[in-house]
Amino acid sequence: MKLKQAGLLFIVFVVFNSITFAQVSVIDSSKYPKLTVFTVQQDQANMMQQLGIKKLRPGKSGNDKDPNHANYDEALANPCPLLPDALTLNNGKKVTTADGWWKQRRPELIEEFEREVYGRIPNNVPKVTWTVKITDREVVNRIPVIAKEIIGHVDNSAYPLINVDIKMVLVVPANVKGPVPVLIMFGRPVLPAPAQPSPEDLEKINKSFKEMMIRNDPAIKEIFERYPAYQPITRLPAPNFFAPPKSDEELTPQERLLAAGWGCLTIDPASIQPDNGAGLTRGIIGLTNMGQPRKPDQWGVLRAWGWGASRALDYLETEPLVNAKQVGIEGVSRYGKAALVTMAFDQRFAVGLIGSSGKGGVTLHRRVFGETVENLTGGGYHWMAGNYLKYGAEESSFGRKTGCDLPVDSHEMLALCAPRAVFVSYGIPEKGDANWLDQKGSYQATIAAGTVFKLLGAKDLGVSNDYRNEKMPPMLTDMADGQLAWRQHDGGHTDAPNFKFFIPWASKWLNYEKKLP
Repeated sequence: MKLKQAGLLFIVFVVFNSITFAQVSVIDSSKYPKLTVFTVQQDQANMMQQLGIKKLRPGKSGNDKDPNHANYDEALANPCPLLPDALTLNNGKKVTTADGWWKQRRPELIEEFEREVYGRIPNNVPKVTWTVKITDREVVNRIPVIAKEIIGHVDNSAYPLINVDIKMVLVVPANVKGPVPVLIMFGRPVLPAPAQPSPEDLEKINKSFKEMMIRNDPAIKEIFERYPAYQPITRLPAPNFFAPPKSDEELTPQERLLAAGWGCLTIDPASIQPDNGAGLTRGIIGLTNMGQPRKPDQWGVLRAWGWGASRALDYLETEPLVNAKQVGIEGVSRYGKAALVTMAFDQRFAVGLIGSSGKGGVTLHRRVFGETVENLTGGGYHWMAGNYLKYGAEESSFGRKTGCDLPVDSHEMLALCAPRAVFVSYGIPEKGDANWLDQKGSYQATIAAGTVFKLLGAKDLGVSNDYRNEKMPPMLTDMADGQLAWRQHDGGHTDAPNFKFFIPWASKWLNYEKKLP
């Protein structure tokens, strides 16, 4: 009788809790603005309508055989060769002191980049609550590490129809005296080498697993009896501490960081904001807009990813294993664009590695070489503020505009990072870092940004700031004596070959020296 009562109480408990869970989890969508579902084309058309744009110029093709192929002729690359002067105020007056930069010119540039290029972050972005899901002691290339899988839940109580959970993994070396510097990297976060059960624990797991399988299917018992030594779950090979170390060429960027006493944090951009125009009513942008289309001056995807990286830094400021004053940001290609945006707007980041970022990153917007402004107002429009579409407009209520009409350019984004340390990285076209990225346009921007670094007491590339006449150096030339650095490696569309140069350079400017416990 008591057993029956206990069983009945259990059933009542399960049913009650199931009802309670259902009540909590079911959302009455009628209480909230209806979630907008747009295709990419519909979202772009909506923004064009808001701006009064009737027709956009098509972006250039990367196929040389197409009629609308990209330009690679330097004679045609500079329709407006003079750049906006980073040290001239909008009223025409020259900035000659650091105080003038911080109080007058920098705020002007921030305003223009937010309004016209990358978009503004709304004031109502909700709070992120971080939870350490897993803490694991692992071994990476014979280096003992502490690895943490971390989830950042964005408060969506104001609009529960959209959920945003930021995913990231932090890995720090356990064989050095901390706290340590950390490089935040955009990418896919995974635990590098999850710890495995001991042989004794694995034996218990297999015993329980076999019993569960037999209960589910009694015929399985006969199979296990025929193979009594078989274990369904086996261990992966344990780290071999006696194996020869990896060659220098085999080391990953993460392994180089750990060997140098750095930590690394990989953050998933897709968990912050989808990388497409249809997703602009989702992710953190959609959440703050309650599922509605964005306005012309609101943030694009690059700014949203940068916001996510800044929230990761918020977490690192609470992490005792990390020196939050020595946190850097890294990315390649579109993530290189995001890394530049992150560092320019958030002055807490101490160092940046901007890899092969192209247009929308370090490459000059007004250059017409490879990728163009029209490519960003076309297929890449979601990365930018809605207002950026104006600069690809062929027909509109305000006339025709091009990249030459932009009030700012990428050298001024680099200047917003000054005097902090920024390393600009590219590869070579022969290995896959295509001419499309316009390495020369990035070098010109880096040269032009140097005036601000020097005004603020930092070192630039060590050459003149004559961006029109300075020649880009041959690949493998180290220009890393200052806080502003440039290096073109002999690899492809990656910054991995430059990590062996970046890490000691960054450690120098952070005044960091690896210390054993």
